[in-house]
Amino acid sequence: MTPRLTLDPDTASSYRPISNLSFISKLVEPIVAKRFTSHVNLHTVLPAQQSAYRPFHSTETAVLSIHNDLVRAVNDCCFSQLVLLYISAGFDTVDHQVLLCVLSDRFGISGTALNCFESYLSDRTQSFVYTGHTTAYFPVTSGVTQESVFGPLGFIAYTDDLAAVSEKHNVHSHMYADDTQLYDSSSLVDAESV
Repeated sequence: MTPRLTLDPDTASSYRPISNLSFISKLVEPIVAKRFTSHVNLHTVLPAQQSAYRPFHSTETAVLSIHNDLVRAVNDCCFSQLVLLYISAGFDTVDHQVLLCVLSDRFGISGTALNCFESYLSDRTQSFVYTGHTTAYFPVTSGVTQESVFGPLGFIAYTDDLAAVSEKHNVHSHMYADDTQLYDSSSLVDAESV
């Protein structure tokens, strides 16, 4: 959706960590992702305005939806405002405790399933290797693994309430992973009365 900025290869912050997932994780994650997807589809929990990591929700879906809304506004003699947002390193900003609360409160996941998610997210560590030197391991309390099967699903679950918040303020929104478009249309009469 939005063009990515070219990052400086000599700056450490330009790189994101790569996770070495265990073999068992690679076996179990697709099953968990399939069950999670079935659950959210059955209960229609994810907003229609999220067009990533879901069947029949692609970049084309996002572009066509926004384009359609804006063209309809023009046909109704309205003007529109569009704000394009990109969450830099969005997958790395997911707070594990908040994600667990979201899975429990908004997605109705509880019991053993919630305990499995908590186990998956807890006690993670990370180190970095640069020019042959490895840093000490330190705890990871935020972020979902983008290279994993569940990571992207965890991210869109984490951000799913953005649609509800924007709707509450009468602003349309559409998301594609960590790209968000906020837009609204008004007639000239409405604009002049403000």
